Amino acid sequence: LIRKQLVDRARDFNIILDDVSITELSFGKEYTAAVEAKQVAHQEAQRAVFFVERAKQERQQKILQAEGEAEAAKMLGEAIGRNPGYLKLRKIRAAQNISRTIATSQNRVYLSGNGLMLNISDPSFDEQSDKLLKSKK
Repeated sequence: LIRKQLVDRARDFNIILDDVSITELSFGKEYTAAVEAKQVAHQEAQRAVFFVERAKQERQQKILQAEGEAEAAKMLGEAIGRNPGYLKLRKIRAAQNISRTIATSQNRVYLSGNGLMLNISDPSFDEQSDKLLKSKK
């Protein structure tokens, strides 16, 4: 387009243009600002799409986590129903974790042993687990 216009204009002055080379080209401030605004708008649109995708992934992750927790609770209930000793095993593991935490702490802690589930031979625990099993039947 530019070449054709230059050739036609030069022909009016009996000049034959064989080749046209543009060595410098500048745009107006408005055009430059419009191009930059378009690029910024495009980047913001991409960022919005990214945030939407991330929100969808987080939502899916929470759904899967909730389903996993529900399945774990169901399995735990079934395990307790099949084997009452499972409650005792859970109590022993909880006591081990509590005692390990207290033993490795920099602070010195003085607590009642009854409240920490450290007394695993407590008869009241056996009575409560028996009541729980009878109520399920």
